[in-house]
Amino acid sequence: MILKNKNILITGAGKGIGESCIHNFLSNGAFVYALLRNRNDNKKFQGLKNLKIFNGDVKNKKLISKIFLYSKKNKQPINCLVNNAGVRFRKNFLNINKRELQNVFDINFFSPFEIMQIFSEFVIKNKLKGSIINISSIVGKLGFKELSGYATTKGALAALTKSFAAEMSKYNIRANTISPGFIKTSYYENFKKNKKNLYKWTLSRIPQKRWGNPDEVANLVAFILSDKSTYLNGEDISIDGGWTNA
Repeated sequence: MILKNKNILITGAGKGIGESCIHNFLSNGAFVYALLRNRNDNKKFQGLKNLKIFNGDVKNKKLISKIFLYSKKNKQPINCLVNNAGVRFRKNFLNINKRELQNVFDINFFSPFEIMQIFSEFVIKNKLKGSIINISSIVGKLGFKELSGYATTKGALAALTKSFAAEMSKYNIRANTISPGFIKTSYYENFKKNKKNLYKWTLSRIPQKRWGNPDEVANLVAFILSDKSTYLNGEDISIDGGWTNA
């Protein structure tokens, strides 16, 4: 029960890593506020206790503020944040237009930035200790062809986390980035079936010769949010089967 007394807001919680995080957090004693974009995903969590689901867009600041106010009224004030919501974007660099790039930044960078501001103001005002995890990607560290737009947003998110940690630690708020490699989320089966050569290439690059499971990422997220990692701050931790070290 390493997350006892942790009240966690997680975005992008309907599938993949987010879905696994919800179950992990609950099993470890947390109260969870989950933001899901698709109402159809709500049924996955029916009957679970200590979970409050909100449906909507991560870009909706009014909704985000409402969740924080609700958590206080619920006497389970949010003290942990997981910015997991994100959008994938693959396109040849020369063909990317500003509108497309802006959309990716709105979801992958500007929304987490604004939620971190709301979180920080809430934590400071209520005299809480806070912990933030931003879910980035090894793509933001290494770069991949046709992923320059996506990579830029994830690299920016990791840089934000480091500067945030340096500035906000005095308020008892710490922040870290987790950068997954290839994980078996919702796009895995389609990728494996329709992009066989690329899939084989990914396996050849991973020392462990397999894609990771969402539960493995969720375990890391839970540990970093817990009081077992209170001296960990401003780090960008890869979880990729050894890819970045190969």
